Amino acid sequence: MCCNNFHIVIFSGCHLTTAVVFSPVIGVSTLNSCVVIVSILFLCQRCFLKGELCLIPNMMSIAKPHMRAFHLSWISFFSCFVSSFAAPPLLPIIRDNLNLTATDIGNAGVASVSGAVFARVAMGTACDLVGPRLASASLILLTAPAVYFTSLINSATSYLLVRFFTGFSLATFVSTQFWMSSMFSAPVVGRANGFSGGWGNLGGGATQLIMPLVFSLVRDIGAAQFTAWRIAFFVPAFFQMLTAFSILIFGQDTPDGNFQRLKKSGQKPKDEFSKVLFHGVTNYRGWILALTYGYCFGVELTIDNIIAEYFYDRFNLKLHTAGIIAASFGLANLFSRPGGGFISDAVSKRFGMRGRLWALWLCQTFAGVLCIILGLVGSLSVSVVVMIIFSVFVQAACGMTFGIVPFVSRRSLGVISGMTGGGGNVGAVVTQLIFFKGSKFSKERGITLMGVMMIICTLPICLIYFPQWGGMFFGPSSKKVTEEDYYLGEWNSKEQEKGSHHASLKFADNSVSERGRKHNTSTRPNDEPTPTYV
Repeated sequence: MCCNNFHIVIFSGCHLTTAVVFSPVIGVSTLNSCVVIVSILFLCQRCFLKGELCLIPNMMSIAKPHMRAFHLSWISFFSCFVSSFAAPPLLPIIRDNLNLTATDIGNAGVASVSGAVFARVAMGTACDLVGPRLASASLILLTAPAVYFTSLINSATSYLLVRFFTGFSLATFVSTQFWMSSMFSAPVVGRANGFSGGWGNLGGGATQLIMPLVFSLVRDIGAAQFTAWRIAFFVPAFFQMLTAFSILIFGQDTPDGNFQRLKKSGQKPKDEFSKVLFHGVTNYRGWILALTYGYCFGVELTIDNIIAEYFYDRFNLKLHTAGIIAASFGLANLFSRPGGGFISDAVSKRFGMRGRLWALWLCQTFAGVLCIILGLVGSLSVSVVVMIIFSVFVQAACGMTFGIVPFVSRRSLGVISGMTGGGGNVGAVVTQLIFFKGSKFSKERGITLMGVMMIICTLPICLIYFPQWGGMFFGPSSKKVTEEDYYLGEWNSKEQEKGSHHASLKFADNSVSERGRKHNTSTRPNDEPTPTYV
């Protein structure tokens, strides 16, 4: 059930975030910008999420298990984003210290997002088998040393390596989305995934403010410029480790408990890795979403890597000013990605899954148009305005994508989430290799061509079809396929006899709402009893 206050959050969020974006112009301090963000959070006094048929009363609550998992997931993902993109806002200083060329910078940018390609797929499988808590905390702890080692680098090769290994931490996005999909019910899963993913992605904007600020503080204390940037990296590294230990101590995999305890008690049967992987990789819908996500989230990652340097070089801005403008792109995640999840859930209530697909296609296509325009305009003020509007639409498309992902497969939810998330990184790698490596294209030309690719790679959404709900252009199958038929198709008769399919059956019952308002009146035959679940 969604509360009325959510609409206030969306519109107030747009207005307040605009104030943050134009802070260099109107003179709003960084401290005031932080106060604005906190104020937006307090507007969410009643939760929009529903899990296990219970309402969560307060967005600021850390009650166990639902809201504690929500806050742990987005904060840990936020810390990984801060670490992974801590270098770009300090790049004008780092490149002078290490004598980096444009090719060196381009290679490192590609490396920063390429490591997470396979890590995200592996993370999805790990979530299916051991749960999101252990999977995410382990990866965060394994990648934290790379952030610390950034302070010791002395060459282009070492710079590339630390960015490569730090980028693995971005795979925590998959555990975040898996965790929320496990905690919250089908009618609101888009909002749950949108808020957790969006607020986590805020790290990409926040680091544009945090790192120049920490650098300035260390330098003002007395450190030399080429020493100050190295010391600054201890802040994101420590923050990342802190979130990992918080997950291990305070987190819980599902509303019923942790995976390990549930498996020991027999409440969650052990699944076979080969079958989980098979049902994920053989579902074509997952591959299409991986492609389209490559040109919404992949574009977002690309912009995070290039935007500060782009404004610094093209408009001859100061480092701090370029960082604040670049930060506004990522900070839009405060409301834009959650807004995408909200819209996905809202259109689903009336039009079902077909509404979710249409909303995603329209939003991402328009984002591509705005990306083209961003590369064409030559005025600083116009570029900032177009970039802000572009950020809202491209991030909303990310939220809409993960409003669809939970419905593709229930048994292989982690694998599908990993494939889609990995697709985002593949898109970033391909885009940066083609348009932003070396000097073949200017950055403004690369941004325009990236917009063209967005429009083209969004078209395959029209091929996604669910037999029980339909697709963009065709309605449900004439064979009267039900939600139970679709999700139980992933389990054979022997597995169903053991009761391994109960979680899928429960989700199938909840996902009847994806038929839309028109078809919801005929949910199941009158002579078929409604199943009960423990």
